[in-house]
Amino acid sequence: MTVRLPAWLAEIPAEQPHALAFATVSGAHLYGFPSADSDVDLRGVHLLPLEDVVGLRAAEETVTRSWTRHGVEVDLVTHDLAKFCRLLLRRNGYVLEQLLSPLVVATSPVHEELAAAAPDCLTRHHAHHYLGFARTQWRLFERSGELKPLLYTFRVLLTGIHLMRTGALVVDLTRLGGGPPYLAELVAAKRHAEHGAPPADGPDRARLERDVARLTAVLEEARDASHLPETPGAGGLLHDLVVRARLATRAGSTDERSAPSASSTT
Repeated sequence: MTVRLPAWLAEIPAEQPHALAFATVSGAHLYGFPSADSDVDLRGVHLLPLEDVVGLRAAEETVTRSWTRHGVEVDLVTHDLAKFCRLLLRRNGYVLEQLLSPLVVATSPVHEELAAAAPDCLTRHHAHHYLGFARTQWRLFERSGELKPLLYTFRVLLTGIHLMRTGALVVDLTRLGGGPPYLAELVAAKRHAEHGAPPADGPDRARLERDVARLTAVLEEARDASHLPETPGAGGLLHDLVVRARLATRAGSTDERSAPSASSTT
């Protein structure tokens, strides 16, 4: 599908307190089921000045902001490069998805190096992230009855299965196979409202529960059979990248580049 995002997103990186190594769009826009009233989730990496890292002041490792621009709610979260790299070396699917998102608002050579290192950060233990996320979203669906957490449940299970089987990260639900046949109908319904309920003529709760249980078992089996390594192999590369990036901030050279467009075909 083609995702079209506001052109003014490209202005946001320059407005931040720290230079950004990259900023990408995550959330429903990335996952293939944005609604007309969806907010825009911006995620990325900022580069703390060397003085903030070696001095006595507490470093701002994570920056979180939410605001509304031109009627659109924007949610921004960025991590300092070192923290982001530590997260990459854990079984953290969130940061991998943010790093490899094709919806790029700002980029840089640091971003390119991080993305090149991503395959060596993958392990079979990333399945635990997707299994845990699916459980959380399913419980949220049970409490709220909203369509959004239901789609998130299916999305993370199918992403995890594909990752364990192929070593490739695919997060757009409309591009992931192996799901129940009614998913296209649920995605279409989600595009009308961010917090709507599933269609009245859609699958009942018992069928949904069976399908979630089935995909959970498939992901567990894919994890156990996966050829992905037990531990990440990119630790040395990421350490060197952090050191070089820190020294570059001291020299005043971050070489941030804005993306040419805030739209992408996914």
